[in-house]
Amino acid sequence: MWLTVLLFVIGLLCLIKGGDWFVDGASGLAHRLHIPELIIGATIVSIGTTLPEVMVSSTAAVQGNSGIAYGNAIGSVICNTALISALTIAIRPSKVDPKSFRTPVIFFFGAAALYCVGAYVFGRFERWMGVIMLVVFVAYMLLTIYNGKKHPDEVEADDDEGAKDLPLWKELVALVVGAALIAVGARLLVDNGTLIAEALGVPDSVIAVTFVALGTSLPELVTAVTALAKGHSALSLGNIVGANLFNLVLVTGCATALRPFDVPAEKLLMGRNASLVLDIPLMILVMAFMTLPALKRGKLARVQGIVLLCVYVAYIAFQFFF
Repeated sequence: MWLTVLLFVIGLLCLIKGGDWFVDGASGLAHRLHIPELIIGATIVSIGTTLPEVMVSSTAAVQGNSGIAYGNAIGSVICNTALISALTIAIRPSKVDPKSFRTPVIFFFGAAALYCVGAYVFGRFERWMGVIMLVVFVAYMLLTIYNGKKHPDEVEADDDEGAKDLPLWKELVALVVGAALIAVGARLLVDNGTLIAEALGVPDSVIAVTFVALGTSLPELVTAVTALAKGHSALSLGNIVGANLFNLVLVTGCATALRPFDVPAEKLLMGRNASLVLDIPLMILVMAFMTLPALKRGKLARVQGIVLLCVYVAYIAFQFFF
């Protein structure tokens, strides 16, 4: 058992370091193209920090482990919003540009609607749904990049010159090595996370929405804290919203396209599937609580972060004690 736990931890470390190097390389290349900071956060950095979820869910789907493939995406959105984003908001509330923020928010709730169709109407994620999700992902990327190029005046000053000073070859090496570490870490996380769940008698879906989701969201946490410390709040927020969207359309899209799966029903709440009663509604509610007031007021409030943190603690307590 100790070896399984050790390999699980090594997998997490590979994901963290791999995500860190991938983000460094990707953001460095993006800066060379003079892409706005919020756009970098919502596209390039979000893809890099979401790669662990993509690899974990895709690997789990191919292995027939629908609990992890399904729960990881939902759990990561909840973790990103109610823990990682909540921490940054509670520590340093920031202003938001509604024009730049509106596109990823609209895409997220559109993707969430499609997600609900699969979960509540069909009770299953079919391959055609995965293809649609991937098409939405491509459409979002193209639209975001187009808007960034169309409005170059929205480029925000970036005081972090470290990424700009890196030679091109180092940025490319960071991309390749980072991606490789993410792939290895994802495999270790899925294989050993499943074994730990079986040993503890905990459903795979619960492990997925808690430990696995938190583990694969660590790159987002590292990116958010680093960006916050350097004063790049737009990069931090853009990364979180972009990563949440990608968790639905890219993570679930890849997993479903590779191998369709049923909505797991390993845990019940009031006699019904807990995922349908709690997980999905909570995912939508925490995103709405974070984004909708920001779109209206153009800024985030510290109370939002505090409330979201309380919600996350209650959610994790429910998963293990009820």
